[in-house]
Amino acid sequence: MTITSPDLGSPAAAWTDARLLYALEEVVETELNRHLKVAKDWMPHEYVPFSDARNFPGQFEDGEAWDKEQSKVTEIGRIALVVNLLTEDNLPSYHHEIASLFGRDGAWGTWVHRWTAEEGRHGIVMRDYLLASRAVDPDKLEAFRMQHMSEGFESDNRHSMLHSVAYVAFQELATRISHRNTGHQSGDPVCDRMLARIATDENLHMVFYRNLLKAAFELAPDLTMQACRDVVVNFRMPGHGMPGFERMAAQMAIGEVYNLRIHHDDVLQPVLRHLKVLEIGGLGPEGLKAQEELGFFMGGLDAEASKFDEKLAARKARMAARGKA
Repeated sequence: MTITSPDLGSPAAAWTDARLLYALEEVVETELNRHLKVAKDWMPHEYVPFSDARNFPGQFEDGEAWDKEQSKVTEIGRIALVVNLLTEDNLPSYHHEIASLFGRDGAWGTWVHRWTAEEGRHGIVMRDYLLASRAVDPDKLEAFRMQHMSEGFESDNRHSMLHSVAYVAFQELATRISHRNTGHQSGDPVCDRMLARIATDENLHMVFYRNLLKAAFELAPDLTMQACRDVVVNFRMPGHGMPGFERMAAQMAIGEVYNLRIHHDDVLQPVLRHLKVLEIGGLGPEGLKAQEELGFFMGGLDAEASKFDEKLAARKARMAARGKA
């Protein structure tokens, strides 16, 4: 679909959030209808091993205290599952933010509510799985949830609709990759199957926002390029505010759930390549500057990822040597 800009005088200066929202409404409706045709409803309870569940201490006299040996989930799987679930737990904040930015009426509003409902499923099934399989300490998980949600969440991109669209185009893919790799590293086929189902949803969400970002590039290429540059250069996962996130993120990087190489190769590059962001022509001075800076940043990130790869390989070699000793 080709989007044409209305006669707004100076194009870059005239594109306010309100005008962009209105101009993109038809694209949102098209993408919403496509999403509803391909998305499949699924039941969270069908992915949870309830037959493995038993009471915890508390209101039940026969409750059994939690012990990490009760679960087959690996240590890195446990860490990543907690990070992923607590990220999902902040759904009320995410809903408030996108509802404030995109509105609650028309196609935008329908999408906001549909996306929220689908994301809510992810938190439900992950928590049920963690409790039924005894993968984590339930008391610590609840204390962690209360602390994280009590502090609230504010996106780095809440000031701009374009920045928010650019961010979620990358973030939804990052979330999909994180869930998928967590499943692979979990050591439990049941967990892997559950997270594969969640990852399928996240991929559809990414496609929705990626196509919306493409339309934004057609409408306002210079402003969209600047937003894309800002988001990529300053990208942070939505869980960055949770207590101890840096430490857990480092463990997930070493465990190959999510690290610089994955971020570069599996998240940023696919979206940029699909939209041909670094090949877009006809930009004004500010758009061209943003495009060049984005290209330089990606080159630098690739170099940093290579350094990380070397360190990770050296660490694996040391671990292997110790295992043979």
